[in-house]
Amino acid sequence: MRQYIAELQRLSRNLWWSWDTEAKELFKELSPLLWERVNHNPVELLRHISNDELMARLDCEFGEKLSHVIDRFDAYLASNDTWAAHNAPSLTKKPVAYFSAEFGIHESVRIYSGGLGVLSGDHIKSASDLGLNFIGITLFYKEGYFRQHLNQDGWQIENYPTQYPESLPIEKVTDAEGKDLVISINIAQSEVFAQAWCLHVGRAKLYLLDTNIPANEAHYRNVCGRVYGGDQNMRINQEILLGIGGIKLLKALGLDPAVYHMNEGHSAFLTLELLADKLAEGQTLDDAKKAVTSKCVFTTHTPVPAGHDRFSRDMMHYSFSKYLEKAGISFDDLMRLGIEDQNNLGGLFTMTVLALNLSRSANGVSKLHGEVSREMWQHLYPGKSVEDVPIGHITNGIHIPSWGSGFTDKFWRHYTDSLETLSSSTEEAEKILAKVSDKELWCLRYRLKRNLIDFVYRYLSNQLYHQHVYGTYMEEDSSKLAKNPLSPDVLTIGFARRFATYKRAPLIFSDIERLNRMINNPTMPVQIIFSGKAHPHDDAGKHFIREIVECARLPQFKGKIIFLENYNLGVAKRMISGVDIWLNNPLRPMEASGTSGQKIALHGGLNFSIPDGWWPEAYNGENGWSIGQGEQFDDYEQQDRHDAEELYATLENKIIPTFYERNEDNIPVKWLKKVRNAISTIGPVYNTHRMVRDYTTNYYLNEE
Repeated sequence: MRQYIAELQRLSRNLWWSWDTEAKELFKELSPLLWERVNHNPVELLRHISNDELMARLDCEFGEKLSHVIDRFDAYLASNDTWAAHNAPSLTKKPVAYFSAEFGIHESVRIYSGGLGVLSGDHIKSASDLGLNFIGITLFYKEGYFRQHLNQDGWQIENYPTQYPESLPIEKVTDAEGKDLVISINIAQSEVFAQAWCLHVGRAKLYLLDTNIPANEAHYRNVCGRVYGGDQNMRINQEILLGIGGIKLLKALGLDPAVYHMNEGHSAFLTLELLADKLAEGQTLDDAKKAVTSKCVFTTHTPVPAGHDRFSRDMMHYSFSKYLEKAGISFDDLMRLGIEDQNNLGGLFTMTVLALNLSRSANGVSKLHGEVSREMWQHLYPGKSVEDVPIGHITNGIHIPSWGSGFTDKFWRHYTDSLETLSSSTEEAEKILAKVSDKELWCLRYRLKRNLIDFVYRYLSNQLYHQHVYGTYMEEDSSKLAKNPLSPDVLTIGFARRFATYKRAPLIFSDIERLNRMINNPTMPVQIIFSGKAHPHDDAGKHFIREIVECARLPQFKGKIIFLENYNLGVAKRMISGVDIWLNNPLRPMEASGTSGQKIALHGGLNFSIPDGWWPEAYNGENGWSIGQGEQFDDYEQQDRHDAEELYATLENKIIPTFYERNEDNIPVKWLKKVRNAISTIGPVYNTHRMVRDYTTNYYLNEE
């Protein structure tokens, strides 16, 4: 029996369980209440359950379930019959090294802040599923990203609870002698040391660098304190650690990757360490640049110039003077690698420019974003037309198994072997859907919406508890909990994401009276659930949150418009599974891709979006709705007025009537026709298995 306890512990320390329904249910079965309290963290769960209890439980049916899950887990890890083995055998030997400042793999491991991290997390999971030899590099953020609370005025308050390694599925990286593996880098005039942690993600490994060790000066111990925390000095320190430190870690581990993938410009300093290695071998700077370029690929996620990291010449000199002495690179040569105007070496150093200059290929994350990026960076390629700028695109997707709820997974297993089969091709999806009646599909929707509403009730209870603790409790907020008027019979709209201003969260409140007529229509009502965080330094985003909270407190909207605090992956999974409509109304073309709308399809939800990011590629007129046709105005107020009018008109004239039009069995046949179309056209294309295959075929294996 003790062997089985060890196996349970081993399972808890590989995040494969996070996308396997049976494995998740295994941990939940040990204590459903405790499972919720530890934020679905099996490592912490097992710390609270004695071996005596586990021994007793393993004598029962639970032991058989565990044995079955462990057999599948071991078969997964041992399998050589993978996509990569057949299509990219060289990448089963030499690894792909994937650098990202954040990874959103599971809500219990808080090393992510938003969409970039979620994309990185889904990328590494699919790389594991496909059998690539894949290594992720990031930082271990001791305080992670913040927990969000709202005060009495609806203003966001940030709280940073500490993450403790013993409560996480990570292990210390050691050297051949069993000692902590520690690397060192030069930042400014100091030598900074970093230890490393390893997180197992299926077959893949994610390494996390950590400067919180006694060997460091006090102010360097907190370099990894928070995701995107601090000022410009903290940002450049984090990016030096991620890029240069990441390469030093790979060398210390004896790893020689086939390719280095920079996911956004945060890690672009890795190219400097690769250059230093080539210069140390005796190569000229030009030859070294060619050698580095041949091994690097770069993905940009930012469609606006202001979103790219830039550092002043003085800051670059302060941070790199000592490093450059050892690297053999002059300061002006360094500036030339990252400066936009080669005739002005006193300008700002841009991380994206560094990545573009030292990568063999670069891409945006949707077709539209690729077009925007080529236009944005055309000035770096004199003599080339916009169309010839060497920035392509690979549209983002989602890791399908990670975003299926337990009930959704069980539902589709009645008709196919897995959610991955459902999303393998449009033809396969249509065959499966042909077996599913409208009554069964509508039953799925009701079950998922009931689960969401029950979750909202529990979540609001917890939210009110925290308001009492933090002294922000308001009597009117308790009324929506006591009455719990959310209903599974009502058309439910979801809006949840980072509260950046360009995402225009309050757009639906542009005309309060018009919205009121929809929300409180006696025969065709609507309810809306919001969630999301603003960056701690983004006061404009915080104002948006407060505006929505104030509107939700209006008498006509109480209990019908809900704002859930502390948005995270767990809240996201509940919302995307339960809402009928996923609302997305960014200012086009500022959404590079977005993936949240991709996640609702397998649950039978529909996307309602501005034609931005991935949606222009996916929308076919029958698998959701578009807010306008992509019209763009130079005047922002005019743009908001136009888009708000399109949003209202589509809701009033198309979405709401279609949802409430029922046949004699009270089934919305036309609505479900759109649901079927969405399932068959979105899942098979907008998933990270397709995305990672595209990266592998077009970039990882394509040595230019």
